[in-house]
Amino acid sequence: MRTRRRFTPEFKARAVLEVIGGMKSPAVACREYQIKPPILARWREEFLSKAPRVFQGDEQHDSARARIAELERMVGRLTLELEVAKKASSLLNGPLGRNEGWS
Repeated sequence: MRTRRRFTPEFKARAVLEVIGGMKSPAVACREYQIKPPILARWREEFLSKAPRVFQGDEQHDSARARIAELERMVGRLTLELEVAKKASSLLNGPLGRNEGWS
């Protein structure tokens, strides 16, 4: 039984870009890379449908960075509040805070 060949994303991109760029015709690319025309056509359609997402990456990264910065600020604020609460607790639980010796 024959096993299916697996192609790397780089291989697929190179084949598709050569066809889209006009460097090779689809027939020549299929012959050179030993793939069937429907496979190359499917790769081409997938490539073209996902191409706009390449430029959307910056917007997604910017919103992720903004969210990370917001969370870091929140962690800093909560850390500061915790330190203040610890200091207040130690002052209230100290020898003067318990009213010891004040009868």
